[in-house]
Amino acid sequence: MEKVNYLILGAGPSGLTLAHRLKEQGETSYLLLEKEEEAGGLCRSVCVDGNPLDLGGGHFLDVRRPNVTEFLFQFMPREEWALFERDSRIRIDSRMVGHPLEANIWQFDLSEQVSYLTSIARAGCNLEKPMPEQFVEWIVWKLGQRIADRYMLPYNQKMFADELDELGTYWLEKLPNVSFEETLLSCLTHKPYGTQPGHASFYYPVQYGYGEVWLRMAKDLGSKIRYGAQAVELDCEHRKVRTKSGEEFEAEQVITTVPWQSFEQITGMPEEIRRLTSCLKSSAIEIRYEPRHLDTAAQWIYEPDLQVPWHRILVRHNFCRGSRGYWLETRKERAAMFHDTALKLPGVPEPVGMDAAKQVKARYRYLNPYAYPLNTIGKPEVMKKLLIFCKSRKIYGLGRWGEHCHYNSDVVVELALQLAEKLVRT
Repeated sequence: MEKVNYLILGAGPSGLTLAHRLKEQGETSYLLLEKEEEAGGLCRSVCVDGNPLDLGGGHFLDVRRPNVTEFLFQFMPREEWALFERDSRIRIDSRMVGHPLEANIWQFDLSEQVSYLTSIARAGCNLEKPMPEQFVEWIVWKLGQRIADRYMLPYNQKMFADELDELGTYWLEKLPNVSFEETLLSCLTHKPYGTQPGHASFYYPVQYGYGEVWLRMAKDLGSKIRYGAQAVELDCEHRKVRTKSGEEFEAEQVITTVPWQSFEQITGMPEEIRRLTSCLKSSAIEIRYEPRHLDTAAQWIYEPDLQVPWHRILVRHNFCRGSRGYWLETRKERAAMFHDTALKLPGVPEPVGMDAAKQVKARYRYLNPYAYPLNTIGKPEVMKKLLIFCKSRKIYGLGRWGEHCHYNSDVVVELALQLAEKLVRT
């Protein structure tokens, strides 16, 4: 039985950050357990077709948290990052429209603008109707029927769940907030108004994939990371962890950044909480690389058409310098819609002859079994009970999976920095 002061489950961004901050504060008795053979979690990168591909889909370093960027620049200096202004678009009926849609309706023909504006004016929030509790009704209440039908409902169905009313509405505050007045003003002036979406400005490595910074952090920790060590059992009463290979660890404090559903067994936890925890849901996403060039300046493109398998395109050559091609994100349940030898992308000519064979061979796919935590009805109450109980046993959930929240990497780094300060003080 190996014993440490701090046992960290998962060497993704949150686990690596926590370990480094503990190290900076003089702590030496800590260990990270990582099931993969390298660090980075959902932010890992691989080399595909001569250039980086990010296995977790679209991950970029947002500039909005200077404390986070300065922390990461310790491991990968600022001069190794390129700064971009976000260009994201939505494909609706073969037309590329800026994101968010309600701020860029002016890009449609005049008759379409009138149709969208009329629908938004009739939205429940603009008529001072009570805010509904179900997801589908909330989207219509907030954005109007037309945006709901043409974009928001099909897109969320493709990305998260076939049954959208399984989702709660508590997380929708993350949506860019654009009022009717701002939408009307944008149509009159032909420029977007309203709050900027996330990643309005972002960093991406000049020569590497996003996974590089996490690899450097891991290298700096050396033997403090145990690779190929998947935690499968958690004993809450004694703060013990057993790995799939049979190794056992005990700690004064356990910090888990891995999905709660990934544990095969959790003991020492009240039956009610264990039962609730088993109801947590997530989605699996397939990442698929295509070597063709897309004639667009956008870095990513949202695809709400239910007849198209993927929900998002990441255009690699528009943020990864010197590269080509793009990759697609597709929910696992929809991946069967692909046909490898005849993948059709709107607006992109299909290859023929030998070129077609080479393109098929160059394709690459990777399935993330845990990609997005689902914000289902009742999830906040479940997580509150779970985290309060675990904290009472000196076990802490951290990051996207430990807290079961759809956090971006900059957010989990900040949360890890904050938790490290609290742990050391106690």
